[in-house]
Amino acid sequence: MEIKRLIVGMVQTNCYIAVHPETKEAVIVDPGDEAARIEDALAQTGAKAKAILLTHGHFDHVTAMEELRRDLGVPVYACEQEQAVLADPDKNLSVQFQGGGLHLKADMLLKDGETFEAAGYTFQMLHTPGHTEGSCCYYVKSEKVLFSGDTLFEGSYGRIDFPTGSGRQMIHSVADILLNLPDDTNVYPGHMGYTTIADEKQYNPLAGYRGREA
Repeated sequence: MEIKRLIVGMVQTNCYIAVHPETKEAVIVDPGDEAARIEDALAQTGAKAKAILLTHGHFDHVTAMEELRRDLGVPVYACEQEQAVLADPDKNLSVQFQGGGLHLKADMLLKDGETFEAAGYTFQMLHTPGHTEGSCCYYVKSEKVLFSGDTLFEGSYGRIDFPTGSGRQMIHSVADILLNLPDDTNVYPGHMGYTTIADEKQYNPLAGYRGREA
């Protein structure tokens, strides 16, 4: 898997284009803004987009979604619990931060642990609430890759004070779900730099909760 990162939008969101080098197919993860720039970057890879994956519904991860879905003709995947956030401008923060209102709908709503094929890879959706009620991560076991959205960051974790956020759920999602993945899993977060599960087991402030009740 070849992964290209674009930092987009007003809050510097990581948008990823993940390309299969043999099939020349790609998925786009969290198209937060700047649709034309994302399309240009995709064209530079020579790959054909097959899906858009959303880790959650906040405006800074989804603003370019509709334009890309229209232009590329691909389905949008999200966790089934996140549709309410996608559809509500107050919950997806588009009213507060953009002064407008995003009313969005995913094409494919996934259940926790559900797997699907895209761009020649098998993705597993892990429901990781805490940042929002339907926040999720996408795990590609064969490639040792996790797209963690705003759940797990390098040495940190996502905010829990937005609508539908929960500190208790965040602790469970990070300590009991994500930090139980293999140590050599490479983590591609929604903001800031890359990390690994091994590093997060050592340095993440929630690592001490592993195996404990939150």
